[in-house]
Amino acid sequence: MIGNSILVDTNIILYLLNGDKTLETILDQKELSISVITELELLSFPEISPVEESSIRNLISGLNVININTDIKDNTIKLRRGYNLKLPDAIIESTACCMNLPLISTDKLFTKVPNWILFYMIFLLFIKIAGRTGNKNLYS
Repeated sequence: MIGNSILVDTNIILYLLNGDKTLETILDQKELSISVITELELLSFPEISPVEESSIRNLISGLNVININTDIKDNTIKLRRGYNLKLPDAIIESTACCMNLPLISTDKLFTKVPNWILFYMIFLLFIKIAGRTGNKNLYS
């Protein structure tokens, strides 16, 4: 891992909002960042309640939100062309690459791109939490 900083994918934030203790332990004392795309994904759920929005905004306020810059845009284009990723996923992955941050996610699609920094704990997390099903609320 590079320092104590990690870029977290949208699904990780959803697990944290749902109170996942395993993730809380793993991420304790880490400097967490998110892509602006994650912020947009979280706050644009069509049926978000005021309470859920408040919880999301509260969590995001303690994170470093990384905006899209020219390097991220250029890398996103290469990733989409080369690996056929969805635009939001390509932007998140490009953010990790360009900011030199490990990306933590339970999304298997990131395994398409050969970049060691993206795989920090991805398989550990996938095994522990990706198979969980639960509530039908915003955070499930």
